[in-house]
Amino acid sequence: MHAAVLHEVGGTPRFQEFPDPVARDGEIVVKVRAVAVENVDRAIVAGTHYTAARYLATLPMIPCFDGIGELPDGRLVGFGNLRPPYGALAELAVVPADGYAPIPDGFDPAAATVLGSAITGMAMQTAGGLAPGETVLVQGATGVAGRLAVQVARLLGAGRIVATGRDDAQLAAVAELGADTVISTAVPDEELVAAYRDARGDGYDVVLDYLWGRPTEILLRALTPDSFGFHKPTRIVQAGESAGPALGLRAEALRTSGVELCGAARGLRDRIGEAYAQVLAWARSGELRFALERVALSDIEAAWRRTDLQGRRLVVVP
Repeated sequence: MHAAVLHEVGGTPRFQEFPDPVARDGEIVVKVRAVAVENVDRAIVAGTHYTAARYLATLPMIPCFDGIGELPDGRLVGFGNLRPPYGALAELAVVPADGYAPIPDGFDPAAATVLGSAITGMAMQTAGGLAPGETVLVQGATGVAGRLAVQVARLLGAGRIVATGRDDAQLAAVAELGADTVISTAVPDEELVAAYRDARGDGYDVVLDYLWGRPTEILLRALTPDSFGFHKPTRIVQAGESAGPALGLRAEALRTSGVELCGAARGLRDRIGEAYAQVLAWARSGELRFALERVALSDIEAAWRRTDLQGRRLVVVP
C-alpha cells in the first residue's frame, strides 16, 4: 500500500510504499477514507508530545492515530487506537475490533474527521459545567478547534462569548462565527491584562483554553483580585498548549479568585455518546460549520509543511 512514512523523529512524512497491515486476533483492516492532521499529530512526529515515545518506538512509522475509514462490508466508521508503526495516513489501517464507531450514511468522510475537535469544544459543558446564559472565554479561538468552540458555545446557549488570538484578520473571522468580543494576545503583557479585565463584564464563567503558556499566565493575573472576598468562580478547562506547555502559577491566583482548573477529559467518559450525538446533529443540520483543506495522500510532504491554513483543518484523502 501507499502511506505517509516518517523515517526520523522531527522529520517530514514522505509518500511511499509500506507493507500492508495484517490483522491479528481481535483486529480488522479498514480502507482509509480521510484523515485530519492535527497539532497533536505534528507534536508526536516532532517528539515533543507526552505520548510520542509510544508512537515513535519503531521507525519508520506512519503518523496520525485516528481517521475515517470503510469496513470490508462498506460501512463508514471513525477509527482510532492504532497499533504502531501503523498509523492512519495510509491507504489501509489496522484497527482493534472495538476501536471504531459508525458514521451516518451520506456524511462527508472529510468533515467527519473534524467531529473530534468539535467534541473537545463540548468540554466547556462536560468538564466546565457551562449553563445557558453564562459567559465563555475561548483561549486560542483562531485555530480550527477554537473556531469550532466558538460555534459550540453559541449553540449551547452561552450568553456572551469572548475569544482570543494573535491575528487581527483571523479574530475578525471569529467574530463572524459568533464571538461578541475579541482580544489580541499579540500585545504587551500589561495591555493584555487590561484587555482581559475590560472584556470580562461580571466575570468569565467558563474558560476553554487551547493556549496555556503566556496568555493563560496573564489571564490568571487579570483574574487575581486585589482584595479579600468570595469572588465569582471561573472554571478553566485545559484543552491545549499551542502557546506553551507550562506556566507560572502564583498561589494568590487561586486562593481567593474563584479560579477552578480541570482538564478537558473531565466528565467526558460518561457523556461522550451524548456529546458525539449533539455535535453530529449540529453538523448534519448545518448549524456547525467546518473549514477544511483537502489534499491527496500523495501530496503529504508539501502539505505537512504548510503554514497558510489560517483556521482550516488539513484533511488527507488517500
